[in-house]
Amino acid sequence: MVTSAVNHYFKSSIGRKQLIAITGLLLCGFLVGHLTGNFLLLAGPDAFNLYAHKLASLGPMLYLIEAGLALIFLSHLALAVKLNIENMKARGKYQQKTKTGRGTTFASQTMPITGVVLLVFLILHLCSLKFGSYYETTVGGVLMRDLYKTTLEYFASPVATGWYVFAMICAAVHTSHGFASAFQTMGWNHGKYFKNVKRLGLVYAIFVGGGFAFVSIWCHMKGV
Repeated sequence: MVTSAVNHYFKSSIGRKQLIAITGLLLCGFLVGHLTGNFLLLAGPDAFNLYAHKLASLGPMLYLIEAGLALIFLSHLALAVKLNIENMKARGKYQQKTKTGRGTTFASQTMPITGVVLLVFLILHLCSLKFGSYYETTVGGVLMRDLYKTTLEYFASPVATGWYVFAMICAAVHTSHGFASAFQTMGWNHGKYFKNVKRLGLVYAIFVGGGFAFVSIWCHMKGV
């Protein structure tokens, strides 16, 4: 009985929408934490490198956290793609391309596009920074990776910085709709409070997208 109910939930449209909402909100939480860490770049190389070293020192725990994040991201992506394909089949490819009526926004209409941009960005981001140039430094007598130098080296390129800023604009557009939409999908959309949820989603999108973009431009101006 329980297994059957779970299978039915995962196969149902509302079940998949709720899973997209939950994974999306979890990713929103991760972005705030990641941005907080990135702000340490402004505090200088020792502060940022020490932060990165402490994360790396988690060892197997860090791998579990990264695996969990990867699972959440891939689940969000796969479910969103599946749902979008189903919607296209239901409404018709040509009908979907026509101008929509009430209740749609630029952010909602471009969710698949901004999602693809963020997927490409994530792959390039990992290759360029996490698995990018490796330097070493010493902080407090401890030898560690100089991720600060790797980061500033990457953002020394105006092309890399421009791409990063563009991707963060897409992230802001994506989350500005996804944040409030997630609450609505979960049924947390009481008429009295939902306007504030939308405002909070907009503030979140500007803070996260703008915050990451600001850090990248700061790194570019700082140079190596």
